[in-house]
Amino acid sequence: MKPILRFLICIVLLGVVGTRPVTAEDANIADCFSADIELTARAVACRAAAEQGDAKVQYNLGVMYATGRGVPQDDAEAAKWYRRAAEQGYASAQHNLGIMYANGKGVPQDYTLAHMWFNLAGVSGDKKAAENRNRVAKNMTPAQVAEAQRLAREWTAAHRAEAKSE
Repeated sequence: MKPILRFLICIVLLGVVGTRPVTAEDANIADCFSADIELTARAVACRAAAEQGDAKVQYNLGVMYATGRGVPQDDAEAAKWYRRAAEQGYASAQHNLGIMYANGKGVPQDYTLAHMWFNLAGVSGDKKAAENRNRVAKNMTPAQVAEAQRLAREWTAAHRAEAKSE
């Protein structure tokens, strides 16, 4: 990718104008989202940025592993990256992690955890996640649904407390 294009992508993606210099990490994030580089190089850039904790990049790396685009297809690795982004409140990652639990792909099948992740994504406005939560609930006992709702409430309370302490 041309250096100027890379720099401009960094500015657009990260809103760095006037706030701080562009770093190597910013360049990795820019490369991760660039269609101008081959998929394998994009995966390397994504992994480097994902390791730094960027939820959007972690989610995209999860998609790459789930689909086998630029990396070997690996459901367990996809679930790992979805979980990292989901734990930061990234709704699309929460939704996809719910799908992984519902289908037992990359993680043991667990309708309770699927419901919890769908519920969290649904609260964030993901309509498809709310639909999937309702679908998976049809395979659950009332006690399992109550447990999933309790887990979602606890997750929300814990992450709200974390946000206040930062």
